[in-house]
Amino acid sequence: MRKAEIKRSTTETEVNIVVNLDGKGKTFFDTKLPFLEHMLDQIGRHGVIDLEVKAKGDHQVDDHHTIEDIGICLGQAIAQAVGEKKGIRRYGHAYVPLDEALSRVVLDFSGRPGLFMNVDFKSDKVGNIETGLFKHFFQSFCNHSFVTLHIDNFYAEDTHHQIETIFKAFGRALRMALELDPRLLDSIPSTKGSL
Repeated sequence: MRKAEIKRSTTETEVNIVVNLDGKGKTFFDTKLPFLEHMLDQIGRHGVIDLEVKAKGDHQVDDHHTIEDIGICLGQAIAQAVGEKKGIRRYGHAYVPLDEALSRVVLDFSGRPGLFMNVDFKSDKVGNIETGLFKHFFQSFCNHSFVTLHIDNFYAEDTHHQIETIFKAFGRALRMALELDPRLLDSIPSTKGSL
């Protein structure tokens, strides 16, 4: 089983994340950020990844540090769980609609972190979270999972729908990329022989 647990403790946050890449999509959250938990649930359920996230943060300042550190820890946990990447499909992509909103996510477990995000958020906040923090979440994830990630929202009218299509597509793209290819179980999916 491809599992990992990451703990991060700073003067700003305490984060504990457990992932099982070969899970059933079971999730548990305790972050004091209900909308973020709703989005993390999309990753678990659509990625078919068991995901547990517990976080305490300096919410009296704002939610920036907590969201950033959850992104860091999720990236570290997935990188640790996937290991040397032997047998994975490596690439993943998904288009997801939700009513009027449509988003696409394409990713590569390349070993080279990079975020290319083309999203015009329809409002500055959703719930109590500043929408700009979602870009920060994905940047933190990429920096620590060493994934190249392209996110495009083609259109939307509702900010909730806009962000939810992104997280659902991200979960589905993760599932595709992390799936084991039965024909290449002993191979690294790169002509270089390593990722």
